[in-house]
Amino acid sequence: MTGPTAAEVLERARAAFLHDGIPDVATRIDRVSRLQAMVLDNADELAAALAEDFGTRPREVSMLTDVIGCIGDLQYQKKRLARWTKPERRAPMLAGTGLRQQLRRDPLGVVGVMGPWNFPIQLTVLPAGTALAAGNRVLLRPSEVTAQTAELLSRLAAKYFAAEELAVLTDDQADGATFAALPFDHLFFTGSPAVGALVAQAAGRNLVPVTLELGGKNPVVVDRSADLSRTASRIAASRMVNGGQVCMCPDYVLVPEESHDRFVEAVLAAWQRSFPRITRNEHYTSAVNERHYDHVNRLVDDAAERGAHVERHVPEGETLPDRRSRKVPPTIVTDAPPDAVINSEEIFGPVLVVHRYRELSEAIAYVNARPHPLTIYWYGADNDRYRRLQAQTRSGSVNGNDFTANFLGSGLPFGGVGHSGSGAYRGRAGFETFTHARGVAYSRWPVSLAEVMTPPFRRRDARAVDLQLALLRRRIRGSGAETTP
Repeated sequence: MTGPTAAEVLERARAAFLHDGIPDVATRIDRVSRLQAMVLDNADELAAALAEDFGTRPREVSMLTDVIGCIGDLQYQKKRLARWTKPERRAPMLAGTGLRQQLRRDPLGVVGVMGPWNFPIQLTVLPAGTALAAGNRVLLRPSEVTAQTAELLSRLAAKYFAAEELAVLTDDQADGATFAALPFDHLFFTGSPAVGALVAQAAGRNLVPVTLELGGKNPVVVDRSADLSRTASRIAASRMVNGGQVCMCPDYVLVPEESHDRFVEAVLAAWQRSFPRITRNEHYTSAVNERHYDHVNRLVDDAAERGAHVERHVPEGETLPDRRSRKVPPTIVTDAPPDAVINSEEIFGPVLVVHRYRELSEAIAYVNARPHPLTIYWYGADNDRYRRLQAQTRSGSVNGNDFTANFLGSGLPFGGVGHSGSGAYRGRAGFETFTHARGVAYSRWPVSLAEVMTPPFRRRDARAVDLQLALLRRRIRGSGAETTP
């Protein structure tokens, strides 16, 4: 390897951050705008690199998700930076007595961003741009799985940024373990729960705070009020986005038992309409590599061996799965026994598992018996059952009647909970993730708090303490709070 090591790039970025101080709003907007320009100016070249990495990936998917998908939220942040960066006055009543309190949102320093392979531009550029908007310097490491895209991002970044502003490191400069172990001021990781646990462990040795955007087995609950045909069509499409290689894809569906067979038939019919050809269809996304191709097929084969019913949409004249093109056909698995591996491992491919339920409580219990997912999908009316699902489950988000509706606009945070991640970004949530809420106080009081809390204590001090206790007890009792066990 030639050039500076990852540790040296980090130290230069930190030295520049400390030397230059907190950047003003104009500097931050300039940096974010250059990052947006880097993506938009080179959109076709980036889409070509993604197609080379995947084998088959439609240009439309790359443009909509990886290119366009990272621009809007950064634009939202730029327009609001001036307001977000202003110190906020707190406790105005205290200010009248001579004690001023403010809350600052200061940048953390140098942020590390570790990106995934499924959307290697959007899911690295968006958090990196958010960190720049928050006033930080950034080291970015794309996934080595999409090596062509990572190499291109590294070359482009050097044209648009000084290395101490933003640097993209490839696998020959720092593998994942080396990068995660660097003493950043914050580390942002998107990927699988298994790798996320290792990243958090490595970062923890340096007490580096970590945001983890992980995956999970996202459930779909179909209500009896749902239009079954439209619901099946939407779920079928949702499972096939990017070949099913999306952390927000539905993983399994809970359907009322009386609608189970009709739902399965409608999903298969939707796939047949959408994919009359697969093997030589340039619009059908391949598994990203052989290891992942084998993983998806292994899950289906294991379920079948344990007694599950497997139905695939295989166009006439084609033989699928096809190792050469790494294409797995749209597959639906029913009656999978509890010990089938597909019930516990994230599929990340064009395979949908369907289970029956009798009452909503049964569906909720099934969801709650598993790690908290990144999202829960609901198809049906906006009724009491929908609100009950929200109240009695835990997930990063809840989406009703459509795929990733929580992504539209920048008003909602994006993040997981428990097994599906910790922390959030997008919009104001991202700005807060990459800044430190710093309290600042200034006193003009004639009395010192330290002196009040330091001996000697006099009788009047004891009386003052007793008076405060009496007032607090009266206030709490008046509010209806319990005061006895």
